[in-house]
Amino acid sequence: MSGEVLGTSGIAQRTLLYCYTVAVVAVGAVNTINVITVRHDNPQYGLAAPIIWEGSSWITFILFLWIAWIGYRIAPAPVRPRWKLLAHVPAALLFSLAHVGGFIGLRKLVYLLWGAHYDFGAFLPHFRYELSKDVIGYSLIVAAFTLVEHLLRQKSLIEMPGQTLTFDIRDGASVTRVRLNQVLAIASAGNYVEFVLKDGRKLLMRSSLSALEKELSPRGFLRTHRSWLVNAGQMTALKPEGSGDYAVELGTVTVPLSRRFPEALTKLRSS
Repeated sequence: MSGEVLGTSGIAQRTLLYCYTVAVVAVGAVNTINVITVRHDNPQYGLAAPIIWEGSSWITFILFLWIAWIGYRIAPAPVRPRWKLLAHVPAALLFSLAHVGGFIGLRKLVYLLWGAHYDFGAFLPHFRYELSKDVIGYSLIVAAFTLVEHLLRQKSLIEMPGQTLTFDIRDGASVTRVRLNQVLAIASAGNYVEFVLKDGRKLLMRSSLSALEKELSPRGFLRTHRSWLVNAGQMTALKPEGSGDYAVELGTVTVPLSRRFPEALTKLRSS
């Protein structure tokens, strides 16, 4: 599997770390509450049994969190075409099977070492019940991946050393300072480039597109075509055009994405 799917970039790694940490704490808190509830409602079980039940569920939930991560990397929320989001159906099912099978095995092992026997009961009815909870948990985890990675990408554009939130568009002696989040795209225009702004203005600057690509790529701009740079953070839609080409929508502006720029496509899908 490629590094993009596994998420080996710095932002992807931090997303996984942050969400994993939150999941460890949040799921552990839920399981602790469940122990208290079972202890209160069914005192005949004592304290050890609820701890084993909920503890085994917590351990296996965390152990198999990587399934939700791979599902997210394969089909993030902005993925196109939308039918690819169906990949989360088998991923959620696999996650639940691994979670349930894992905690059953752990409970049987602990009970065996304890000199007792653990009986999960009829598998299918109990699994349907666990599946309904696991689907909710899986969905929340994927939503957390989406939100955290988006926030980290936005933060990286602001906090990268030496980067600013503005850019000076120079035309001879004239200088127009614009905020980068107001720039939708930049097009090649002979010996000039044309900045397309959110407010509808189009400003010319004498420069090559390649030079601007080198300067602005660390700030979220992507080369999608030999004649276009786009501000990835301003993308509102990504639509297939056939033959591997796409159309990138940035508000009211539409920019081509050539199949010759597959890295831009991958980054836009995950942005």
